[in-house]
Amino acid sequence: MAFREPLYWNTEGMTPVGARRESLGELIGDLASNTANLVRDEVALVRQELQQKVKTVQAALVVIAAGAFIALIAAMALCAAVIMVLSKFIGVWQSTLIVGLALAMAAGAFISIGISRFKRTNLKPEQTLETLEENKEWLKEIT
Repeated sequence: MAFREPLYWNTEGMTPVGARRESLGELIGDLASNTANLVRDEVALVRQELQQKVKTVQAALVVIAAGAFIALIAAMALCAAVIMVLSKFIGVWQSTLIVGLALAMAAGAFISIGISRFKRTNLKPEQTLETLEENKEWLKEIT
C-alpha cells in the first residue's frame, strides 16, 4: 500500500487542498460517456422487456393452436358419427348442415378466447418508457 499524503480542506470553497480538479472538457467527456452507457443499458432493458412480452404472446398462440387442432380432430370424428345418426331421421344434407353449424359455433368460441388473450397482453415496454422519462428529466436538470 503506497503512502498517500493527507488532504487538507480549504475553508473558502470546501475543496481539498492539493486535490486534482477536472476540467470542463473532462467533465463533459465523462457526461457523454455516462450518457452513452445509460442509453446502452436502456436498450438492453427494452430488449429484455420485449422478450418477456414475446414469450407471453407465444404461450397464447400455443394455446390457440392446440385448441384448434383438438377441435379439428374432434370435429372430424364426431361429424361423421352425428351425420350418420341424424341422416336416419332427416335427410343427409340437413344433418350435414346442423353438424356444420355446431362446429362453426365451437370454432368461434376458440377464436374468441384467443383474441381476448391477445387483448389482455400489453406490448408497450412500460418500465423502459418510465426510466427513459426519468433520464430525460435528469439530463434537463444537469444542463
